[in-house]
Amino acid sequence: MTKLSVNINKIATLRNSRGGDNPNVVKVALDCERFGAEGITVHPRPDERHIRYCDVFDLKEVVTTEFNIEGNPSEKKFVELVLANKPTQVTLVPDALGAVTSNAGWDTIKHKSLLIDLVAQFKEAGIRTSIFVDADVRMVEGAKETGTDRIELYTEPYAENYFKNKELAIRDFVTAATRANELGLGLNAGHDLSLDNLRYFQQKIPNLLEVSIGHALICDALYLGLENTVQLYLRETKAED
Repeated sequence: MTKLSVNINKIATLRNSRGGDNPNVVKVALDCERFGAEGITVHPRPDERHIRYCDVFDLKEVVTTEFNIEGNPSEKKFVELVLANKPTQVTLVPDALGAVTSNAGWDTIKHKSLLIDLVAQFKEAGIRTSIFVDADVRMVEGAKETGTDRIELYTEPYAENYFKNKELAIRDFVTAATRANELGLGLNAGHDLSLDNLRYFQQKIPNLLEVSIGHALICDALYLGLENTVQLYLRETKAED
């Protein structure tokens, strides 16, 4: 079954917009777990505009499901943060400095040496590694060469094209996922997955282990309530054909 990891970055964004500690990111993380979430994801960035580095230490103390820290490992501070907290999983994302949100996967061929070194470092510390990649067989095969445990498919192109032609939108992702399975890579996915497009993705992608969802889930929670929303997303990740 596909696990649901809730990304709580947007909770931190709301908190930071006013100062203080409302909403409290630790409480929200614990509530998400209580409501059924099978993981908590955070993506700290150098400017700490949403999740702060201190939040990661606080969350590590209390999260009992899978804890996933995403970020750009070219930042030494990020690497140190991950090694200090030893989450269940680290997801390596090639964020451009100042990017509003992640917008591309790694070129695993061009950055092979860097990724090999980073993956080895994290795995030596007992941390499962995942590399954020586009739905491109070459990038999947390049990821395999780094020694990573998993890849995370960058799903914004799927979400953008889902309502235009969902069969065409999913095609490259099925191909990439099938190759990942052949290579023995674990498979995660994330970015712009929502209640509209999640079920179809989950049903068509073979051996999808985990989805990480934040923005759409938090937006839905404004209208539907957090507990109900987590439950609705869980239902989509467990849907059968």
